[in-house]
Amino acid sequence: MSATARDGSGDGPAESGENERDYIQSIERGFAVLLAFDADLPSGSLAEVAARTGLSRPAVRRILLTLQRLGYLTSSGGRWSLTPRVLTIGQHFAATHGVVEISQPHLLRLTEATHESASLAQLDGTDVVYVARVQVRRVMSISIDVGSRVPAHATSMGRVLLAWASPSIVERVVEAGLHPLTAKTITDPVRLRDSLHEVRQRGYAVVESELEEGLLSAAVPVRDSDGTVVAALAYSTSVGRRTLAQVTGEVVPLMLEAADGISADLVEHRVAGTRSVPRDGFF
Repeated sequence: MSATARDGSGDGPAESGENERDYIQSIERGFAVLLAFDADLPSGSLAEVAARTGLSRPAVRRILLTLQRLGYLTSSGGRWSLTPRVLTIGQHFAATHGVVEISQPHLLRLTEATHESASLAQLDGTDVVYVARVQVRRVMSISIDVGSRVPAHATSMGRVLLAWASPSIVERVVEAGLHPLTAKTITDPVRLRDSLHEVRQRGYAVVESELEEGLLSAAVPVRDSDGTVVAALAYSTSVGRRTLAQVTGEVVPLMLEAADGISADLVEHRVAGTRSVPRDGFF
């Protein structure tokens, strides 16, 4: 199975409705090879990469050599690994999505006020992807950094993003399977939709022990200038440090204030971006 299929993030031509002739399979395969490298396979042989992607060894060899020539991979002793150049892809995302840079000071202030991690996330396929984060490394046993993916159905961030998403997106998440990660994970589609309705009514989501036992998280929507929800602002702690009532009564108001601040800055950023800049001299 390809890396694109494994992470559930890609829309092939059949899903998107695009003409098959407009779909460049070689690009898909190139990304599949790049995504084959992760914490479990930081350095892989040709055979290992082929097994992970489901591609033939000759095809993988050509892709590896091409990516090496472009500077995204390096090889040593028959094993391949990513180079720092791949980080520039993430930098391009941040540079073209103002919400990432704008959110950082707000995340920092929220972290300082709560002494817990604060994050910004967006939907990608059926997962939630962290696009900005100020971290306190003591909450989760799983490692979370910018670029990390978690299932949308089992997280407060995902609940917020799905609550204001189109029905087709919610249906895609349901059809992908609401897999249980703990005994408390919502796996019933009716219960999930009821939960999303409650989130829309309350204006925030709180999830306890659905992604990981003992993890307590909350999320609120971040809106663009036209009111569209463009991201979720999230906070995470453990049931041993805060109760559900404390998070709801003490932390959520701080989060709503931070989200309003990000939204206001997004409006200002858009206005500043469209405002003409006066120039001296004759033109």
